[in-house]
Amino acid sequence: MPQTQAQTAVQQGAIRAGLIGRGIALSRTPAMHEAEGRAQGIGLTYARFDLDDPAMTGRSLADVVERAEAEGFAGLNVTYPYKIEAIDLLHELSDNAHAVGAVNTIVFRHGHRKGHNTDLWGFAEGFRTEMAGAPLEEVLLLGAGGAGGAVAHALLSLGVGHLWVFDVDAGRVAGLVDKLSARYGTGRVTVADSPDRVAARLRGLVNTTPVGTAKLPGSPLPLSLLRPDLWVADIVYFPLETQLLAAARTAGCRVLSGLGMAVFQAVRAYELFTGRKPDPVRMRQTFEALGP
Repeated sequence: MPQTQAQTAVQQGAIRAGLIGRGIALSRTPAMHEAEGRAQGIGLTYARFDLDDPAMTGRSLADVVERAEAEGFAGLNVTYPYKIEAIDLLHELSDNAHAVGAVNTIVFRHGHRKGHNTDLWGFAEGFRTEMAGAPLEEVLLLGAGGAGGAVAHALLSLGVGHLWVFDVDAGRVAGLVDKLSARYGTGRVTVADSPDRVAARLRGLVNTTPVGTAKLPGSPLPLSLLRPDLWVADIVYFPLETQLLAAARTAGCRVLSGLGMAVFQAVRAYELFTGRKPDPVRMRQTFEALGP
């Protein structure tokens, strides 16, 4: 069987990957990939393409993808706000990416671009690891964008009985609910007009919006809605302790930070880039070593 581009690069002792997004200066993904590469004896370099950086003024997602492919990158991770837009630049989607309608990982192979979604597995694995036994009868999802779609699929696959979805973009949230209903059954997913209207019936909620990041500080919902019998998850990880999670801890809620999803999505992406299985524990240790 012919070798893949990644396997050839690994054998030659060098591989290049990167991350494209906005406001990603604090991302820990580059460090996780490079440290795992060193541990496996691979000279892996991982670049940031932050389109908020003045040095990137005038550059587009398409520009970065074309440049990375031309320069021999094995692939790119894609983050906010490009997970849906990136689809138009690809030749093929994995099953997960097709189901979610968003990509967070692009793999380059001999002129062919394939999009994957490792966020879905990443969130589900993090939840299984950290939130075993959490009640799943009714859950609110905040955000219907690329990350929200992946987390929605993960939550339903984990056994959430009824998923409420809220987003300020009415068309986007309606589209996601229709897509999820077609896959998981009518009546299992519903648009939430506002968080406060469904708050009393919830057992858990997940924030997948960028609100709470260093770039967009704040809370995605009124903190007065938090109560001790509610679990709260946030996929934001820079900062790791968002305003929402800090308030949830104070209110006595069980909480899940963005650490698990960040690590496990990187675990799967590393394997796609290199063709080698990484050590999830080692990658988590790298993440944690970078600070709280």
